[in-house]
Amino acid sequence: MEGAEHDDVETFEAQRPALTGLAYRMLGDLGRAEDVVQEAWLRWNGRIVSVDEPRGYLVQVVTRLCLNELTSARARREESRGDRLPEPVDLEASGLDQAEMLDRISMAFLVLLQRLTPLERAVLLLHDVFDLQHAEIARMLDRSEAACRQLLSRAREHVQHERRVFETSAEQHRELLTAFVRAFREGATEDLLALLKDDATLIIDAGPGGRRVGRIRSVGKPVRGARRIAALLSAVVREGRMTGPYVERVLNGQPSFIRIRDGRAVTVVSVTVADGKIHSVFVQVDPRRLGHLGPLQ
Repeated sequence: MEGAEHDDVETFEAQRPALTGLAYRMLGDLGRAEDVVQEAWLRWNGRIVSVDEPRGYLVQVVTRLCLNELTSARARREESRGDRLPEPVDLEASGLDQAEMLDRISMAFLVLLQRLTPLERAVLLLHDVFDLQHAEIARMLDRSEAACRQLLSRAREHVQHERRVFETSAEQHRELLTAFVRAFREGATEDLLALLKDDATLIIDAGPGGRRVGRIRSVGKPVRGARRIAALLSAVVREGRMTGPYVERVLNGQPSFIRIRDGRAVTVVSVTVADGKIHSVFVQVDPRRLGHLGPLQ
C-alpha cells in the first residue's frame, strides 16, 4: 500500500508544473491556479478507480475545476473588467513548466486568452498548447468533436484578429522597455511618443475597485493611441507617485521592470513590441496580484 501511495505522489508531482501552467493560463491568477491543482491532488489521491492515463485524467480534472471557477460570480465580475491583467509571474520561482514556448506564457498571450469565453480558452489551450486531439478534448469537456472544432476555430479567429506577429529579438525588446521606463519616470512626453506605435494600447490594472494616483483616477479601461498614453503617463509622473527604485526581472518569460517600496513590489511594467516600437504597455498595480513576487532589493 505504501508503495502505491508513493507512486501516486510521484505520478502527480511529475504533472504538477504542467497542471499549474494550464490552470494559470485559464484563470490568470497563480494563487487560484495553485488552489485548483491542490484540489486536483485531493481528487487524485482519493479516487477509487485505477487510471490508465494519469496525464489525461489530471488535465481533465484541472480543466473542469477551472471552468467551474470561471462560472463563479466573482470570476465573472473580474473577467468583465476592461482593465484586468493576468498576474505576472516569475516562471522559475513559480514552478511552472519552463520548457514551454515563451509566447504561450507571455503577458500578451494571456491578455488575449482573457478575451475568449472559458470554453474557447480551454479548447485552445488543450489543443494548441497541450497537443490533445479533438476526440480527447471532447471527452474531457463532455462536448461533441464538432462542437470542439467550432470552439477552436472561433478561438483561433479571435486570437489571430487581435494578435499581430511580434518578431523582435530579446535584446531589442529589453532596450525598448528600458528606454520606455526611463522616459516614463522622467515624464518625457516626446520620448514616450517616439517609442510608442501610433495605435499603441495601455492597460493599467489597479484592482476591482480601482484607486487614485493623486488627483488622477484609474481609467478602468484600455487607453488607446500614443498621444493619450504619453499624456496620461506624464500626468501620473507629475503627481510624484511613481518614484522609487525599479529593478529589472524576467516575468512571464520576458523582461519587466518592478517598482519597489519597502522591499515589496508595488508596480510591474511590461510591454510588447511590433515593428521596432512598443505596441502594448501593461502596468500591474493591484497589490493583491503582486505579493507573490516576494521581498525585493
